[in-house]
Amino acid sequence: MRASGTFTVPEFTPAPVPEGDIRTAVGVGVATMRKEFHGEIAGRSTTLFTSAFDHAAGVGTYLAMESFAGRLHDAEGAFNFAHSATTLGAGREGEYFVIVPGSGTAGLAGITGTGSIVIDEDGTHRIHLDYELGR
Repeated sequence: MRASGTFTVPEFTPAPVPEGDIRTAVGVGVATMRKEFHGEIAGRSTTLFTSAFDHAAGVGTYLAMESFAGRLHDAEGAFNFAHSATTLGAGREGEYFVIVPGSGTAGLAGITGTGSIVIDEDGTHRIHLDYELGR
């Protein structure tokens, strides 16, 4: 099945990262996020977000692990998903998105699948999940 929706990020909280002994041209950052989802995907998530990103150039890569609780169509429960992407200033490439096998609960138990995130020109964040529910 395919479920689609939009999401907002009402909370983005950077976390301190211990300095290591290796310096690169783009530093690594860590943050936690809270997201709210609307549409066929409705609910909320908490996210552990890591990135190496040059904000001035708009170039970098992120990796995220999310814990989602809510509804996909008529099924309710919780599950984890992981995603990453790279930007070279415009658009996304090298995108990776997977629902973590074995992470589903309640009506979303046994969920597997993939997905994608698209950011519209007006800044709207869209999410699509292609998933199956195993019993």
